Amino acid sequence: MTPQAEAAGGELPRPSPFMALLPLVATMVLMLVQLAVFEEFAPQIPLALGIAFTGLLAWTWGYRWRDMETGLYHVVHVGLPSVAILMTVGMIIGTWILSGTVPLLIYYGLQLITPQYFLLAAMLLPAVVSVAIGTSWGTVGTVGLALVGIGEGLGIPAHLTGGAIVSGAFFGDKMSPLSDTTNLAPAVTSTDLFSHIRNMMATAIPAMLAAAALFWLLGRGYADQTLHAERVEAIMAALEGQFAFHPLLLLPALLVLVLAVRRFPALPTLFLGVLAGAVTAYFAQGASVPEISAAMQDGFSSATGVEAVDELLSKGGIQSMMWTISLVLIALGFGGILEQTRCLEVLLNAIVRRVRGRLSLVAASTGGSVGTNLITGDPYLAVALPGRMFGPVYRGRGLSMLNLSRSIEEGGTLINPLVPWSAGGAFTAGALGIPTLAYAPFAVACWLSPLIGLLYAGLGWFSPRASVAELDRWQAEGEPVLMAGELVSAAQLDPEELERDFDSYRRR
Repeated sequence: MTPQAEAAGGELPRPSPFMALLPLVATMVLMLVQLAVFEEFAPQIPLALGIAFTGLLAWTWGYRWRDMETGLYHVVHVGLPSVAILMTVGMIIGTWILSGTVPLLIYYGLQLITPQYFLLAAMLLPAVVSVAIGTSWGTVGTVGLALVGIGEGLGIPAHLTGGAIVSGAFFGDKMSPLSDTTNLAPAVTSTDLFSHIRNMMATAIPAMLAAAALFWLLGRGYADQTLHAERVEAIMAALEGQFAFHPLLLLPALLVLVLAVRRFPALPTLFLGVLAGAVTAYFAQGASVPEISAAMQDGFSSATGVEAVDELLSKGGIQSMMWTISLVLIALGFGGILEQTRCLEVLLNAIVRRVRGRLSLVAASTGGSVGTNLITGDPYLAVALPGRMFGPVYRGRGLSMLNLSRSIEEGGTLINPLVPWSAGGAFTAGALGIPTLAYAPFAVACWLSPLIGLLYAGLGWFSPRASVAELDRWQAEGEPVLMAGELVSAAQLDPEELERDFDSYRRR
């Protein structure tokens, strides 16, 4: 029985494998048509049409609308905490730029560049900026573009510079609590934001260390080059002219970091970061209360006259997150109606019959994210759809959902810039002027991190089992669990029986 079948009044019809796959195929076709024909790719519309198409098919199978909306709205409700976080993230970006916190991080980072360590700095600087502002695209299109110009002046091959920039920028996007995809992954898997980030460190840190070692070795060959830093100097001068810099501007970032390390809840931690940024902006930059409010709502607007600086700093605010929020809600709704109409259950059974252990399960979910990237080119869907689809399988195997959230983040966020026709790949190639396939082999941190995750799954390292608290949460929220080929609600399962089943699987 499906998770909401009891509330709907009994057993709901089960579609055939072909009919269960049809809504997904139809939605993917709509996305490909939109990607090929329209100038702007907006996956919200194909997903909304996918919901309608699934509902129409389910009606012919004997479902009533109240049967379908029960599952649809249940899953959307589960994702509402992430919506609150995304709005708070928008406010924190706006206030941290207004306060000078983010500009100071950029200013300090630019000072690290020297000819010998240019490639290493070209990876580390975008990583710092991307973690600070939570956007790889903004980092690539501004700081990344400046670094490409410096690399050209040094005679360093563009594909090496591009690989370093992409490695750092998308690592920062993956690890930043301000990133939309980093918030999306725990939202669709019902995990905690900061626990998700901590769990990703096991793969992210080795991947970044390997990339850093490579770029350090490559950079030694350019130690005698002369640095032409006109672009960097222009950016630093523009930052100095717009903000009053002082090390105390780092306090909002340090506050959020300390609270995160001490495992405070994500939403209160981030909102305290908003307040800290607002207070800093008021006292350190002389910002008025209306200016602070405008930064929270609509973001910061930079007008230095230096295009690279203005593009980098003109962002943030609640409104900047509305596109992502709409996608989150519609994607969760699509997953919810697929779940309620038992399409996911049928497809999962077909997959699980081929899954023999933890390695094959992690490979399937990571591969699902990579495949969604290859088909749709959209990083949000590459996180949202596999996250919702594989969740019941991970729960049924007694594995923490942190394994799944890391898997889909690595297959979604990190692989997206390596696909030439994807949103991230097309943007990066256009912004840097470097073909995707040229820099992709040197974007070491992006493709190495998922491979490390698969290695851990095979060895059983950094692959946590579901905790007692996680089991309790699944049951309290009625999360779907795939047990013995049947999709059931965790609320219907006896806790002791559930633990015995998990122990039996672990012994296998």
